[in-house]
Amino acid sequence: MAMTTTTLFHALVPSNTYKPGAVSSSFVSVPRSSTPPSSPSLQFRSLVSDTTSIYGRRKFTGNLRRVSLTVSAAAAAEPLTVLVTGAGGRTGQIVYKKLKERADQFVARGLVRTKESKEKIGGEDEVFVGDIRDPEAIAPAVQGIDALVILTSAVPKMKPGFDPSKGERPEFYFEEGAYPEQVDWIGQKNQIDAAKAAGVKQIVLVGSMGGTNINNPLNSIGNANILVWKRKAEQYLADSGIPYTIIRAGGLQDKEGGIRELIVGKDDEILETEMRTIARADVAEVCVQALQLEEAKFKALDLASKPEGTGTPTKDFKALFAQVTARF
Repeated sequence: MAMTTTTLFHALVPSNTYKPGAVSSSFVSVPRSSTPPSSPSLQFRSLVSDTTSIYGRRKFTGNLRRVSLTVSAAAAAEPLTVLVTGAGGRTGQIVYKKLKERADQFVARGLVRTKESKEKIGGEDEVFVGDIRDPEAIAPAVQGIDALVILTSAVPKMKPGFDPSKGERPEFYFEEGAYPEQVDWIGQKNQIDAAKAAGVKQIVLVGSMGGTNINNPLNSIGNANILVWKRKAEQYLADSGIPYTIIRAGGLQDKEGGIRELIVGKDDEILETEMRTIARADVAEVCVQALQLEEAKFKALDLASKPEGTGTPTKDFKALFAQVTARF
């Protein structure tokens, strides 16, 4: 996190009592509403001490001296409270874990569909159980959050009786009530509406590449047009007025993250190349980084990676997001 400083107050003190560095017992509590819009939210839980980045700047006014106290904003920034929906899924689990590991930056919450999923990720009070198709089930989870990461998706199931030894092709279906229309459209719309009502400051939504092509094979799974409904939810988010980051991931792989060069694009251009896949762990890291960088807001991007061993592993996520200009 970049180190910044913010002048918090000016105080007039008698000139015969002022000594540089002798301001360790001054006060102070700064209400969030008084924080300048351009600086992080600050909240002080103890008195300012002379070990915090404080300096005195004196200006004589009669027998008074004007003292400006400046403290490090990075040291006092409040952690963001972030809700991860779909936290029981394979990518959702990784995002939730990454947020938990960075407790100095984030307060992690999760929303899962079943009690079994909650137990699987070791969630306690910060993990909620609810159905995203039910707006009332979402409301408790979003109260008081700063940001939302949406990782919910309809999941097809394979029809029984498939025998690959006979050269058969597998067939898939969606359970009744769990089609992409209900999950990827209505369920995500419910989440966006609930988050907006709760005053959320940012939403990160993870979708899939391929949505520009109605004939994409993914749309034929269960004849459910999954990419069509995902795209509809993405457009709804982009029109919501909430700062957003839409991440359209390539083919997801259960591989180690942080060891490949990530590439971004738009309008499914990456699908015309050989670099069409990405590790779930890398998608998760991009989600977390999007919560911290202004360069990620009001943007939609396709995301994939170069093969392992080629290129340079991505570390500068600010530069990665800066490559993107597309809002949808």
